[in-house]
Amino acid sequence: MAEPHKGRDVMLREEWLVQLAERLEIIFSEHDEMAALPKYRVTCGFPSKGALSNKYRTLGQCWSDNASADDTHELIVSMTLDDPMRIAGVLAHEMVHAAVGVQHGHKGPFRKLALAIGLCGKMTATQESDAFKQRLSPILAELGDYPHAKLDASNRKKQSTRLIKTECPRCGYTARVARKWLQVGAPVCPTDHVEMEEPGL
Repeated sequence: MAEPHKGRDVMLREEWLVQLAERLEIIFSEHDEMAALPKYRVTCGFPSKGALSNKYRTLGQCWSDNASADDTHELIVSMTLDDPMRIAGVLAHEMVHAAVGVQHGHKGPFRKLALAIGLCGKMTATQESDAFKQRLSPILAELGDYPHAKLDASNRKKQSTRLIKTECPRCGYTARVARKWLQVGAPVCPTDHVEMEEPGL
């Protein structure tokens, strides 16, 4: 865990994230036209209330440029993270969303590019492959400690009855479902017959 900064000579966490994103851009540039990154900003915060749940945690989020007053994708890395390699994987995941467009969800173009840059596993919750870790290790060593201490929200009072919004990645149809049933399985869109997702994941 990095020490809190006491003077402006120490890098702030957003600066660290920006420098990491700039280095990830090099990896993106090695792939086809899908990897062209639009204008984006990156920050550390709580992507959604799901980030406060130990059972179903949202580790990152990409807001579409359509939601931005200056047409910028907003990439958020959860404040519950402090492991640099995990942060690199989460940031890369959100950068893939920005590169291919959030309208694709975690299918098609997203999957193709995520695998190409070294992410693996379930596309809604990607992990860092060995190849990704090997590529990122010297970059993270160069950047140094992530200047942040993770937050533990496990002691927060939970609202047990809150329904979670899910959305069809194709047509935008929405439905709300209890978290415990979402963990069993996501609802299926009655129009497109595809698994629905939490917006922004």
